[in-house]
Amino acid sequence: MPFDWEGLAAAPCMDAFGEPVTYLPSGGGSLPIEGIFDKAYSELVIDEAGSGITTVIPVLGILLSALPSSPRQGDKLQVASVNTTYIVKEVRPDGHAMYKLMLNKVSSP
Repeated sequence: MPFDWEGLAAAPCMDAFGEPVTYLPSGGGSLPIEGIFDKAYSELVIDEAGSGITTVIPVLGILLSALPSSPRQGDKLQVASVNTTYIVKEVRPDGHAMYKLMLNKVSSP
């Protein structure tokens, strides 16, 4: 019997930690969605020499079902809690009903 990742795990996390986000697809328009935002996500990157470098970047977790089509590099989004617009640098499906969107800051007041 398959496990319902969205219904039993991802959606309850979104209910507890999600916040309003306006998604701006590169093709135009806007969609109100919810996401779990982390403005200081740490990631270990290994360079060609085998040295580890820690980077800190903003990320947004969203449910696979949050958008009518897959998010794409170059899409933008606005996170109301930090009053900031970001561009999607990379889209990473997590294999368990969510996308992790790696972001770059575009603007804030």
